[in-house]
Amino acid sequence: MSLLRESKGSTNISRLKPIRRISAAAQNSTQVRRGSKSGREFDPHAFLATIGQGRKAMLFQKKQPIFVQGDPADTVFYLQTGKVKLTVVSKTGKEATIGILSDGSFFGEGSLAGQPLRMGSAAAMTDCAVMRIDKKAMVDVLHREHELSDLFVSYLLARNVRYEEDLVDQLFNSSEKRLARVLLMLAHFGKDGVPETVIPKISQESLAEMIGTTRSRVSFFMNRFRKLGFIHYNGGLEVHSSLLSVVLHD
Repeated sequence: MSLLRESKGSTNISRLKPIRRISAAAQNSTQVRRGSKSGREFDPHAFLATIGQGRKAMLFQKKQPIFVQGDPADTVFYLQTGKVKLTVVSKTGKEATIGILSDGSFFGEGSLAGQPLRMGSAAAMTDCAVMRIDKKAMVDVLHREHELSDLFVSYLLARNVRYEEDLVDQLFNSSEKRLARVLLMLAHFGKDGVPETVIPKISQESLAEMIGTTRSRVSFFMNRFRKLGFIHYNGGLEVHSSLLSVVLHD
């Protein structure tokens, strides 16, 4: 069976609520602060929140593919709201989860580096609002508007640091510590100091793929974390800051 499958369609929307309220002027023109090459005002958040030339607002339902491994890589995506899972499938058919993205994330940016085909897949884990940006439109605005390029580069650098930390974690830490770290990251621990509820019903198989262990080991550690009061099931999975003690313990 082929590892690559055709991506399902998505729902285009013309009246997507922006991430934050913006003026009518921002709806009709691309705007940011002084200092842009064009001399106009340009707001990168308005650019990423509104439709325009080369930009299309889209809705994806839970579990719906956004793109599939092997699809043409000709667009960049910006996740406005929701959670997206990134996966990759090996030649032998084994699937691995390589990341879970939250609001404010870029993905599919390999197209900007000359990647002709998608090297992995992206699917909605919850209902998602996404801005789809054509490759040419993204390249043009990155060259023209420094504020957006600064935002984009900062995001890529932060994610690169995260990948390095993931590699160190995989090489030197136990599977229990790796699981605790992933749960804290999914709960946005350290963002505004307050962990949030993780996505509802995240599967233990997905967690096992992310930390490189078996589902049975994940189940064992999750039961231990629950008994110790580090996590709590309440519709979704609540992660408490006390779980940090597992990561810090030698």
